[in-house]
Amino acid sequence: MPGLGDSLDASHQYLCRADEVGPSELRRFKFGKVQIVLINTGQGYVALRDSCPHQGAPLSGGILLGTMLPSDVGVRNYGREGEILRCPWHSWEFDIWTGRSLHDPGRMRVKRYAVSVIGEDIYVATGNKSGLADGTAGLPSSTD
Repeated sequence: MPGLGDSLDASHQYLCRADEVGPSELRRFKFGKVQIVLINTGQGYVALRDSCPHQGAPLSGGILLGTMLPSDVGVRNYGREGEILRCPWHSWEFDIWTGRSLHDPGRMRVKRYAVSVIGEDIYVATGNKSGLADGTAGLPSSTD
């Protein structure tokens, strides 16, 4: 496993090299019992829990798209392309930047994880000083 570098602590886990996840690609990783979907936005990386809060569908099987934006009556204004993640089971949609659902942003959301890129290596903050979300040791497994 690559070194954490000077700016990261033990709560950060190595995911992969940056060139292993192409633009608009969704890649699934597992740390013990926690599954994460890493998204390459083209401008950076976002990590979300890989489970829809509706019925637990793997969001890594979903698609990135845009959404309709507020507009005048009779005008269709589509935007935010690549910023909305649609669940593969029931088409619930989530803002990848906030994790909030589009239909009920005050109550429904997907957990977001902080992502750091050091050189060409991508790390995710699990929030657990022992390294993994359930306290076990080891490298993540990519399940793409």
